[in-house]
Amino acid sequence: MGVDGGEWDLLIAHFLGVDHCGHKHGPDHPEMAKKLSQMDTMLRSLVDHLANDTLLIVAGDHGMTSTGDHGGESEEEVDAALFVYSKAPLFQTPPPEEPEIVPQVNLVPTLALLLGVPIPYNNIGEVMADLFAVEGDAAASGLAQLAAYNINARQVNRFLHSYSLAAQDLSAEKLQGLQDQFSSAMEDYARLLARAGPPALSEMERLQSRFRRYLREARAVCAESWARFQPACMVAGCALLAASCLLCCLASRAASAPGFSYRHLLCYPLLWGLAGAAALGLAHLWGWAGVDVIVVSAWAAAASQCGFFWHCWARRPWRSRSASARLSSGGASLRQRLWAWVGPALPLGILLVRCGAMLSDSFVVAEDKVAPFLLASLALLRVARLHWAGRLEDSPASRRLLGWLSVVLACTRLSGLFRQCREETPLCQSSPLLAPLSSVQDPRAKNFYYVLCVAVLVALAWGVRAWLRHYGNLNSPSAPVLFVRWGFPLVAVCIGGYWAITSGAEEALGKAHVWAQLALGAFPRSAFVLVAAGLLLVLWDPVTVFVQDSQGAAGTGGPILLPSSQEALRQVIPQLYRRMQESLKSRLEEAKGDGRATVAAYGLGSVYSAALLICLALLGFLLLLLHGERLSLAFLLLFLEAYALLGMHSAALALNSAADPFSVPWEALIGWALATAQFFYATGHQAVFPAIHWNAAFVGFQQGHDANLMPALLVGANTFASHILFAVGCPLLLLWPFLSEAPSSRSRTPKGRADDSEEQLMEMRLREAPERFSVALLQLGLKYLLVLGLQMLACVLAAMILRRHLMVWKVFAPKFLFETLGFAVSSLSLLLGIGLVVRVDGAVSRWFKRVILAQPR
Repeated sequence: MGVDGGEWDLLIAHFLGVDHCGHKHGPDHPEMAKKLSQMDTMLRSLVDHLANDTLLIVAGDHGMTSTGDHGGESEEEVDAALFVYSKAPLFQTPPPEEPEIVPQVNLVPTLALLLGVPIPYNNIGEVMADLFAVEGDAAASGLAQLAAYNINARQVNRFLHSYSLAAQDLSAEKLQGLQDQFSSAMEDYARLLARAGPPALSEMERLQSRFRRYLREARAVCAESWARFQPACMVAGCALLAASCLLCCLASRAASAPGFSYRHLLCYPLLWGLAGAAALGLAHLWGWAGVDVIVVSAWAAAASQCGFFWHCWARRPWRSRSASARLSSGGASLRQRLWAWVGPALPLGILLVRCGAMLSDSFVVAEDKVAPFLLASLALLRVARLHWAGRLEDSPASRRLLGWLSVVLACTRLSGLFRQCREETPLCQSSPLLAPLSSVQDPRAKNFYYVLCVAVLVALAWGVRAWLRHYGNLNSPSAPVLFVRWGFPLVAVCIGGYWAITSGAEEALGKAHVWAQLALGAFPRSAFVLVAAGLLLVLWDPVTVFVQDSQGAAGTGGPILLPSSQEALRQVIPQLYRRMQESLKSRLEEAKGDGRATVAAYGLGSVYSAALLICLALLGFLLLLLHGERLSLAFLLLFLEAYALLGMHSAALALNSAADPFSVPWEALIGWALATAQFFYATGHQAVFPAIHWNAAFVGFQQGHDANLMPALLVGANTFASHILFAVGCPLLLLWPFLSEAPSSRSRTPKGRADDSEEQLMEMRLREAPERFSVALLQLGLKYLLVLGLQMLACVLAAMILRRHLMVWKVFAPKFLFETLGFAVSSLSLLLGIGLVVRVDGAVSRWFKRVILAQPR
């Protein structure tokens, strides 16, 4: 179809050559002159083929700086050319010597009226009246322009009225003034049309001027509210976030220093924050300041941070630590000290590269591919560091490390099968696995996928049971273990039944029997109830330990004295656990003669991890239900990759005898955070609002909701599923090395092997140093929050710095919102995970106390 063929109403062409050339070479490069010459040739050829009634509009969407960049708010970046041409005369008067400045929003109503379509509802632009003139007749031109202004003004007035009813950010006084202007102009326009005879040109020009003034003031009122930025508040907010990240870093370092006090470094700053909020409240009561919840919260946060930094500086706990570190490293070679510094710098460098790349819209758009790449790079880097240090020798731990590395790399590749494409990537095709099972037309393929999805449910339930059986926790008569035995199959049946019903065609669901309609709500609600019951049981009775009572089962030596305080109990617990292990060993040796053995305890060495795994499995069932059927395969990859990351972490620590088992290295934490981002995308999500799975709000609630809380929770859980699972499971990074610790990998005797009783302690080694255990949990939480906080700070800085960028509302602002919500969800989930470990710790203390009281005296 040719340009002059007459078979089209609107033809749009988008040329990218000038933009690409400017980015690559800049506006003053000879290549830019060559490219502009090519565009001139193209426009000249286009003009030769235009019909007399065709209007040509050539517009640029932005300008550029002398370096070829754009996205800021400078004049050279926001100004762009607008060229309008027609073979028929467009203007009644000669064009002005200086080009007229036209806001870009004016193109919207102008093009709409020229095409004969309604002006968009939320337009605030002004028509270009010159394009509505009639050739050779000034009076007809004036009436045509007034008619265009009339339609434009009515549309803007209607929008302002409806918007003011829904939002309160526009000044009521200014809105009333605009309404008065509009009413007066419309009355005069009606009188002008009702008058007999042609109107005077001067009167029409005055009325056009009033319409223009109304439209421009309306746009100014909206721009004042919508495009209003407060740089001082933005900088203050970024400073608070940066100070919070610094606080997490310093607090994690101070926690391991001698003389650490929760009261000085945590409680006192909290009191400072309350005092700051109270001072602002008193100022408001006395009329000195206006009250604002955000301002009060910011003052409280700033005051608490000042309190922390003051006490941290006054006590300076890192001085003794740095002094001792210098003394301990005095005999180390330069290469060893340099390697010790480079070790954490490499993973932190990967994190900072990811944070810095948040300033690029291309990176944000392609983050679903970049996050798995960074995770794979970090995993390879960790193995390479061990190889360069000479620790990757031919040993079982080395083979385990390489095996888990291959699993991680495979999962990062396979996770790309569940990727959803953004609107900015038209050549990308979203994975067909994201579509519901009901969209599959082939019955055999549908049955095959359904069997795979049910197999994932079975694998999750069986995997947790197998793990508990391996470590002896499945023998416990506690309520959570009984729920694993009987509740997990019921949850799987409910989810599988729900999938069986929803996998039918949508038209069949509408005509389904009343029992099927009831099952659509009964199955998921039953699963919700069972998951909630399981979580409550884990919190109520988290100790999954089985003790076979027999004479002398508590130990082989004399009775352990009843501790007089909680601190004394903490010191007795490792001693009692060793006594149980010695009793078990002696009974096994005695049983060789008569073939009979009596076991003292099962599952005590994995009691912390067992509770966390049960909780994670329950949350996994819940989140599986909120996603599409075939996304269960993505969740299988999620659990498999998390298990492989834990295995890699444990094997790496086993190979590094100098590593502190109570300190989780940065590689593990950053890899955990990157896996969170990876599976945010691998579960069919993107950091844009159109990609939100709104159908999750109706799982179990086909008839809708009466309030907004429940659908918000369901959609939020669906969107941030990976954040929830990885944050709740974050304490496993501390627990897993103790659980998977290889014999003689840590404390070596002079002869080169560890004592048998020490080898079997596993997680009970954490109870040998209860204060170190508490500090390690605090450090783990603070360091993970620091990693997440740096990512959120990078997104905030990107949205602030690029607030005038062309893609700010399409890319940077949604990314900032999703990252902030993800940080909030991760923080709450991390508190849940650490709180569960603390709950288990307290329950274990009470359990040991009961065992001590039951000893024969």
